[in-house]
Amino acid sequence: MMMNKLLIAAIPVCCFMSCKSDKTENKMDVSSETSKVEKAAQKTYAELSVKEGGEWKEGSYEGGQFKNITEFEWPGGLNDHSYYLRYEGPGWENSQVGYRLYLDWRNAIDIFGKKVDTVVLSHVGQDGFDSYHENADWGQDILKVGKSLGIGSYGRLLGDSVVHFQKVSKTMAEVNNTDNSSSVNIKYNDWQSGSDTVDLATKLTIYPQGRYTQVSLDPSKAISGICTGIVKFDDVPLMKKEGEEWGYIATYGAQTLVSDQDLLGMAIFYKKSEAQEVKAGKHDHLVVFNPSDEAVTYYFLGAWSQEKDGIKDEAAFVKHIDDQLSHLDKNGKL
Repeated sequence: MMMNKLLIAAIPVCCFMSCKSDKTENKMDVSSETSKVEKAAQKTYAELSVKEGGEWKEGSYEGGQFKNITEFEWPGGLNDHSYYLRYEGPGWENSQVGYRLYLDWRNAIDIFGKKVDTVVLSHVGQDGFDSYHENADWGQDILKVGKSLGIGSYGRLLGDSVVHFQKVSKTMAEVNNTDNSSSVNIKYNDWQSGSDTVDLATKLTIYPQGRYTQVSLDPSKAISGICTGIVKFDDVPLMKKEGEEWGYIATYGAQTLVSDQDLLGMAIFYKKSEAQEVKAGKHDHLVVFNPSDEAVTYYFLGAWSQEKDGIKDEAAFVKHIDDQLSHLDKNGKL
C-alpha cells in the first residue's frame, strides 16, 4: 500500500488546552500519493482522515475536504470538536462492528453499530460532523460516552478521577491494513498526569473474526493507576467473572444513543496477573493495572442488538463473553 503522511510543522496555538488569543499559521506537508484499497476483498479496515484546503478559525477548521492519510503527527493535543479529523480520530472495523478513538484530550473510544456486514468507514462522516450520529442504512455511532473512557480506552486513575490526555508534548498516530488485521498505533510523548511524565505507545488491532479489539499499552516507565474501563450508567448493572488466568467486566442494557429500547453489550477481558483491581470510577467501571514498564494486553468488544445476525438479548451476550473467557483461559489469546 502506498503511504500518505501528514506532519504538522506549525499549528494554531488555540488548538492546545492552554488556549491563547494569538494564532500562528498552520503549515503542513502532505504527499500527493493516494492509497488504493480493494474494498470488496477487505475483511478489516482502519483509517484516519484530515481536512485540507480550509483554514483554522478560533480553534475550529472550516472548509476544505477530507483526505485519508496513514501517519499523523501533532505537537501537543487537539481540542475536541475541532472539525479537523473526520469523525474526530482514527477508526477501525470488521464485518460486525466498528470503533473510533477521539484523537484529542478526551481519548475515549466510541462504537459504530453496523447493520451491514461490509466495511463502511471510508464513507462515514464525509458529509459533516453530525451525520454519523443519525440512523443510516449502514448503522450509526451508538455509544453514550460523555466524560468516560467509552469502551476500552485508557487513562490513569489518580485519587477518584481518571486523567485523560490533557497534557502531552506530541501525539503520533499510524494506521495499518493487512490481509489478516487492521491496526491503529498511537504514541503519546511526555504524557503528564499528577507528578509523573511518561511516554505511552499503544496499539489497537481488529481481526476478521470476532467483535473484539486487542489493545497493547506500553509505558516508558512503571507508574501506578494505568487503567481501562467501560462507561458507567446508573441503571445498567456491572457483570464480573474470573476464570483461571483471565477475567472480564461487562455491561448489557439500554445504553445507546439510538433509543431507550436499543440494547448494547460491552466487555473488557483482562489478564488477572496484570490487574491490580476492578473498581468503580466517577464515570467508568475500571480495570486498574499493576505498575509495570512492560506492555499490558487486554481486549474489549461491543455487541449491538441491531447488528446483522447479531446478539439480540442478555442471555446470548453472557454466553458469548463466557465462551470468549474460556477461549482465553485455554489459549492465552483470542
